[in-house]
Amino acid sequence: IRERIPFSWLEIHPDNDDTFINWHLVRYAEAEKIGFSRSRPYKKNDNCFVEQKNSTHIRSVFGHLRYDTEKEIEIINSLYRNELGLYKNFFQPVMKLKEKTRVKGKVHRKYDIPKTPYRRLMESGQISEKEKKQLQDLYQSLNPAELKRKIDKKVHKLYKAYEEKNGRDKISPFKKQTPHIDKKSYFLNDLTTTTSVT
Repeated sequence: IRERIPFSWLEIHPDNDDTFINWHLVRYAEAEKIGFSRSRPYKKNDNCFVEQKNSTHIRSVFGHLRYDTEKEIEIINSLYRNELGLYKNFFQPVMKLKEKTRVKGKVHRKYDIPKTPYRRLMESGQISEKEKKQLQDLYQSLNPAELKRKIDKKVHKLYKAYEEKNGRDKISPFKKQTPHIDKKSYFLNDLTTTTSVT
């Protein structure tokens, strides 16, 4: 990830899940002299910037299905590294909150002018002229409509892989999936546990 990003890292602040926080990542941060922080327990606002794109960048694209096979992961990673990453960073403007004030119990928010991450980076003064030129050349070579078509094609391929895995047809990826529970066996297991405890 660091090789693909045109600016330097000051700190890593991952989600608190043990999927993201482990000794390998801690050792890496220490060796590379990168700050490493995590959210405090029961302080959900510490993680607001970590969680903020889950809806727009993940759920709105992939839905709520569980992807856990190599084939599915390969498609998702391909989207992140290529078309989806380019489309979101170069062509999807985002607003940033400038200030938030409370007046008589009502919260008033002021946002800046929406800009794409590409435009914000170009105006930041945090990258060299050489890197700016590389980003400009990349931007000029991109076609947003073509990127969107490729994204849709890969997402369709992902849904097909999910259907093949589960042996089902016509899934709804944007409907939250609930796990299937065999009520009879669940009740018997619960009864057995209760009996053995008493």
